[in-house]
Amino acid sequence: MTGTVEAKLATLGITLPAASAPAANYVPFVISGNLLWISGQISMANGAFMAGKLHGEADVEAGRAAARQCAINLMAQMKAALGDLDRVKRVVKLVGFVNSAPDFTDQPKVVNGCSDLFVEAFGDAGRHARSAVGVAALPFNVSVEIEAVIEFA
Repeated sequence: MTGTVEAKLATLGITLPAASAPAANYVPFVISGNLLWISGQISMANGAFMAGKLHGEADVEAGRAAARQCAINLMAQMKAALGDLDRVKRVVKLVGFVNSAPDFTDQPKVVNGCSDLFVEAFGDAGRHARSAVGVAALPFNVSVEIEAVIEFA
């Protein structure tokens, strides 16, 4: 049975992929009390990396799309951990890493791609604290990587 959040995603044309396996020596998520800590999810869709340094190889709109894909991948991990996205009580915190050229300063606009989808999917429970950080490089030259802390019931 599809829950309310997944029904909202379906109206947006989004089907969650299977949660990705870790690429190194870590776990994809940890549950501590009623908090779900999700390891960084990279901008990857259908097995292809959404790659490129922002303000060099990719523009802000491509970065926003990459961050939106990170949100979808984060929700896939939420579903794997919790079984049902309707158990999400609050998106507490996001930390977004943007593969940035030295003169690129629009990291917040890029990470909005993730933030906006969380608000669309979870309503007010999707509003969160956030950091949007420019970094010199990311694995596989992806444009964006985002980690999350989620409160659940």
